Amino acid sequence: MATENVRLDKWLWAARFFKTRTLATDAVDRGKVKLEQERTKPARTVKCGDVLQIDNGSTEWEVVVQALSDVRGSAEMAQKLYTETELSLIQRQHEADQRKFFKEPGLGIKGRPTKRDRRLLDKTSQ
Repeated sequence: MATENVRLDKWLWAARFFKTRTLATDAVDRGKVKLEQERTKPARTVKCGDVLQIDNGSTEWEVVVQALSDVRGSAEMAQKLYTETELSLIQRQHEADQRKFFKEPGLGIKGRPTKRDRRLLDKTSQ
């Protein structure tokens, strides 16, 4: 549903960057979402052509707003609301490659490490 005035937190939720509006509002309040490189408020109105820097904790995006919606729809519909910048695409791909090639030392351990597990972790980190 296209509208003329959409709050930033509603748009972030509709574009599926955050699972709930509350998470989107908290992210904007904490400065994890920036509009044109500056902090903003959740109630700020988003316009087509605005550039947003979004950090949801696991991934960082830089996107240009293409369409407005205050209704959360399918993932296909959400992807039509924005386009990601080339620099952001390259940076996300680089980070994904880094995660793929660097194996986290404690990934194979379930729960709290034993003495033996701790020694192995210390040996691999040196």
